[in-house]
Amino acid sequence: MKVITKIAFVVLIVTFSINVQAQKSSWVAPKNADAIENPLKGNTDAIKKAKKLYVSMCVICHGNKGKGDGIAGAALSPKPANFTSKKVQAQTDGAIFWKLTNGKTPMAAYKDILSEEQRWQLVNYIRTFKK
Repeated sequence: MKVITKIAFVVLIVTFSINVQAQKSSWVAPKNADAIENPLKGNTDAIKKAKKLYVSMCVICHGNKGKGDGIAGAALSPKPANFTSKKVQAQTDGAIFWKLTNGKTPMAAYKDILSEEQRWQLVNYIRTFKK
């Protein structure tokens, strides 16, 4: 019985380690997402509309200034993206759009919640957080 307990303990530790490592790994959109063109690039009206969307849907996790420090974000693992970071801003518009569309726990997928236009508006708004 002691051997089974030891094996179970080792399996538990290995499983936990794998889960922790998976959470630390970065979230990368598929390569084909980079080719998706932003139909609203440079559209200032889209940014104004997106600000309202951001306040109502994103601030709670990503914070007012997009730093990933929203009230609900503190309890999430992995933590929400910091939109001011070079890592986020270096992504293509298509990659950011793909992430908004498809989500990844704990980030919701917005393909059935927001229209395609609204998701592109948010991509443009996320770009305003660039340092």
